[in-house]
Amino acid sequence: MPVPWFLLSLALGRSPMVLSLERLVGPQDTARCSPGLSCHLWDGDVLCLPGSIVSAPGPVLVPTRLQTELVLRCYQETDCDLCVRVAIHLAVHGHWEEPKGEEKFGGAADPELEESRNAFLQAQVVLSFQAYPTARCVLLEVQVPAALVQPGQSVGSVVFDCFEAALGAEVRIWSYTQPRYQKELNLTQHLPDCKGLEVRDSIQSCWALPWLNVSADGDDVHLVLDVSEDQRFGLSLYWNQVQGPTKPWWHRNLTGPQTITLNHTDLFPCLCIQVWPLEPDSVRTSICPFREDPRAHRNLWRAARLQLLPPRGWRLDAPCSLPAEATLCWQAPGGGPCQSLVPPLPPANVTVNKALELPLLNVHPNLCVQVSSWEKLQLQECLWVDSLGPLKDDMLLVETRDPHNNRSLCALEPSGCTPLLSRASTRAARLGEQLLQDLQSGQCLQLWDDDLRALWACPMDKYVHQRWALVWLACLLFVAVLFLLFLFRKDQVKAATRGRAALLLYSAEDSGFERLVSALASALCQLPLRVAVDLWSRRELSAQGPLAWFHAQRRQTLQEGGVVVLLFSPGAVVLCREWLQDGASTPAPQGPHDAFAASLSCVLPDFLQGRAPGRYVGAYFDGLLHSDAVPALFRSVPVFSLPSQLPGFLRTLQEPGDPRPGLLRERARLVSQALQPALDQLLKAPGDPGDPEDGTRDGT
Repeated sequence: MPVPWFLLSLALGRSPMVLSLERLVGPQDTARCSPGLSCHLWDGDVLCLPGSIVSAPGPVLVPTRLQTELVLRCYQETDCDLCVRVAIHLAVHGHWEEPKGEEKFGGAADPELEESRNAFLQAQVVLSFQAYPTARCVLLEVQVPAALVQPGQSVGSVVFDCFEAALGAEVRIWSYTQPRYQKELNLTQHLPDCKGLEVRDSIQSCWALPWLNVSADGDDVHLVLDVSEDQRFGLSLYWNQVQGPTKPWWHRNLTGPQTITLNHTDLFPCLCIQVWPLEPDSVRTSICPFREDPRAHRNLWRAARLQLLPPRGWRLDAPCSLPAEATLCWQAPGGGPCQSLVPPLPPANVTVNKALELPLLNVHPNLCVQVSSWEKLQLQECLWVDSLGPLKDDMLLVETRDPHNNRSLCALEPSGCTPLLSRASTRAARLGEQLLQDLQSGQCLQLWDDDLRALWACPMDKYVHQRWALVWLACLLFVAVLFLLFLFRKDQVKAATRGRAALLLYSAEDSGFERLVSALASALCQLPLRVAVDLWSRRELSAQGPLAWFHAQRRQTLQEGGVVVLLFSPGAVVLCREWLQDGASTPAPQGPHDAFAASLSCVLPDFLQGRAPGRYVGAYFDGLLHSDAVPALFRSVPVFSLPSQLPGFLRTLQEPGDPRPGLLRERARLVSQALQPALDQLLKAPGDPGDPEDGTRDGT
């Protein structure tokens, strides 16, 4: 007796019991219909071409529901394959045209209409089946007497036997008609493996199947394959993406018992494992054990990247599909949370690795895109901040219309949406009449509009009292001059205490190189410099991700007149060359805290567009890299060898006019003394794998 798939899933999900399956004899695909229907299966597979949706010319048959069932297709008693039986339930879609004129009141019936109602409704139903690494499409012709059915009525079902699939595989099934009158049906299911079914005596590949167990040991995950010593098998790790094809990651042919170790940073929810004996026509067993692993979900969000694509596009890149929602929000200058807006973006799961369109009429620098998961903000990016400029002090007006075309307006403020012409003590309420006049005179920019709502951005610059602004500006300038004179007479003690901001970027190759960078950063902190480096911000880096952390640090450093220091190493040079060779593609981060790899997508455009001089400085260490190894693109800014060229390096980092030459030489000597021991230690034993302190060097 056949076992319905939903019962099978329940049994496999919680119970250790195994189930037997119905057997089909022979390799031939077949189709059968419920009473009242007639059906025919086309010979051979067809092309999977759904096409676009068209209007139905009248009543048509369409699929309404898919059901699946597992069976065995057997060629001999002990030579069977797992097979998926699919049942398609059909219904009538559309209506017959009603009679017109006197025919409606008892006149003579239209012979063509009567003939159509006495004819058959016929449909060509396509079944599409995908199970890594195979795909099939079959075509079924179904017809039913038109006189026996009514619009919207279920007419029965057609059953297809069957699609062969591997044990443990994930299968996806689609159904639609040709031509297509509605959105296609789809179904995704995970098949059980040899352990979950009573098939070990029927499916030969289960006799010698490599048994795989997954275990955790601290930060490592072990894949243990329990097989005989002389058995050869294949092992593949791949990313099983719902949105798009699977992406192979790692593949090996192995022999005998094996234990494969994965680092916890390699885990993703869609990382799947496939194993099979290296024998002809062997069955591949696949499992995806990290779907619910918290570490895998954290890694997925750290690897996700949100991009804004001019003129009104956006894209979320990630190794796996994300259970996330995207929304538009308004970011006012001066900080504060980004306030959510209508129109909401589609509430369904975000489609990753695909460019999507924002529903906007015009763009504005204060508009941002937020990506959240389980009501927790994960990513935020404001619209093309580099091309549209900084945030503007504009007022966002929200217009609401009722069915009678009566409209109301409110202004979005941190306290909420304030109605115009109200008596509230907010800026929007005080300027309500002026803002309404600006809107009516066309001075506001419309950002979005539909039948019931609209968004407008109104500039507020002209409401600033320029006369008082000039007076305050003169006062501030006077105070600033007095303050600068005071600092000058006090030998710039205050400035020395605060110092210029410097952001150090490097490629984390090993612990020895990190100690060298740490020594340089600590020595520079003893000077009038405020140094930022990812070594001292691991908690923020883990919480925000390398790219977001670098964005915030770079923006703050450059806004304060600071400088970004690029520390070149062999690994950093290789990353830069890969980026330049691959064009606009972003190199994958080398580790969870590698801000250098994450920052290349922002650093290199500054050099390519000529914005780097005065904002960037390059450096490398004596004995680790030759000056010719630094890519020519980066030589548009000063590049120094340390510690041999420390005086010039420090002169570039210091504030203009400070310090005196003698003081500069003394500072260079102190930095060299702090830097040389770490450099000597790294040069004596570069990449020694036996040294527990140094770790393993990057092969670059």
